[in-house]
Amino acid sequence: MLKIGGQKIPVSTRVLVVGDACLIVIGLCLAILMRLHDLRSALNYLRLPDMPLRFGMVLLACGVSLYYNDLYGSRVVNRRSELFIHLFQAVGTSWVTLALLYYFAPDHSFGRGIAVLSAPTVLLLLLSWRLILFETDFLMPRQQRVLVVGTGSLGISMVREILQRPELHLKVVGFLDEKGENIGKSLVNPGIIGATSDLEEITVREKIDRIVLSLKERRGQTPVRELLHLKFSGIAVEDAHMLSEQIDGRIRLEYLSPSWMILSEGFRKSAILLAAKRMLDVLVSLALFILTLPIMLIVAFAIWLESGSPVLFRQERIGLGGKPFEILKFRSMNHDAEEHGPKWAADGDLRITRVGRIIRKFRLDELPQVANVLRGEMSFVGPRPERAIFCRMLEAETPFYGLRYSVRPGITGWAQVKYQYGASIEEAKTKLEYDLFYIKYLSLTLDLAILFETAKVVLWGRGAK
Repeated sequence: MLKIGGQKIPVSTRVLVVGDACLIVIGLCLAILMRLHDLRSALNYLRLPDMPLRFGMVLLACGVSLYYNDLYGSRVVNRRSELFIHLFQAVGTSWVTLALLYYFAPDHSFGRGIAVLSAPTVLLLLLSWRLILFETDFLMPRQQRVLVVGTGSLGISMVREILQRPELHLKVVGFLDEKGENIGKSLVNPGIIGATSDLEEITVREKIDRIVLSLKERRGQTPVRELLHLKFSGIAVEDAHMLSEQIDGRIRLEYLSPSWMILSEGFRKSAILLAAKRMLDVLVSLALFILTLPIMLIVAFAIWLESGSPVLFRQERIGLGGKPFEILKFRSMNHDAEEHGPKWAADGDLRITRVGRIIRKFRLDELPQVANVLRGEMSFVGPRPERAIFCRMLEAETPFYGLRYSVRPGITGWAQVKYQYGASIEEAKTKLEYDLFYIKYLSLTLDLAILFETAKVVLWGRGAK
């Protein structure tokens, strides 16, 4: 199965992507046929030498628009009520984007007549295709039956996450108690349905597909012989840490030990990967600087107009290897914001200026950090750098916090697209769990996925404070 980082891309998502692409091509061909009124003329038109480029431009515009309108996310995919609105927005946005592209490259356009006919045709095909998938329950395949061996807190929190996410197609049948003393007790519904000594009998009776280990204490309590027998009979056996990673893209700190991280797969950083990542950083930063220079000038003028200079805000942060560096941001707070000492930003923070509230919402205050990336102090993607005073506090309160310093900090990161703004020690611990996942599965594929998600976060203004 395809993965981004450690998270699997469901078969249903891959089918949707391939099916959408095929139907967009079919819709364009039908529009060409309707416009030219003749099969032979349409075939001759399709043989034009730049036709692959024309189709490619449409597929790229539509694919990106479908993605940014959440049409591959479970919230929209599994709700008919939102499907038409999101599809209409996606097709409309992609056709407007194509109109702008054709303005600069008119020789590669299909023409207004084909464009007018293709938009409703593609919309109708995509809507019909997804409604057919709904009716056949393809997007809701058979649920895998899961049995949790043990009553550890990680297993309990993992089951809570599964219950909130029906798109995972996992049904937790119940827990097995280590000593069999609490059978019938409800943990998170389902509850404890047996003891670990009954593992094989319950697995057969309940037709279990996956066994997840979440024992409070493994020494002397792991049913090794039974697990081996079930594993070799074809039933998946996995650790709660691993399944939790796959489900929510974070490495839980609960019961996390140094030995687990030492023996776990991942946490590799080859010289080739780091060189390629650095090259991506430079290219993306230069492109972003050129594209957003007019916006940065407007933001700088707006800040100066509201509260004067300085426009830029400089602050010491902790970077690669625990070394301090000076981060650059557009100033979004009043001049006396830290008169009473440093503290995290909060909802409705009165220190934030009117311009600051806007630029923080759309992450425009972070744009000057392209200079930090070009200087090699930051990466475009990585854990967000923290202030030294907060780092010392978090290192004392949070195990493994110092592992964040093993990679360059980033303008954006996995925690930024998966979680809210961290404004407390508890929230910082949760962000660390996402950062550890990123460090474990560090790759260019994951970086690109984060960049795409960041664009979505910026467009919709999610998670800012």
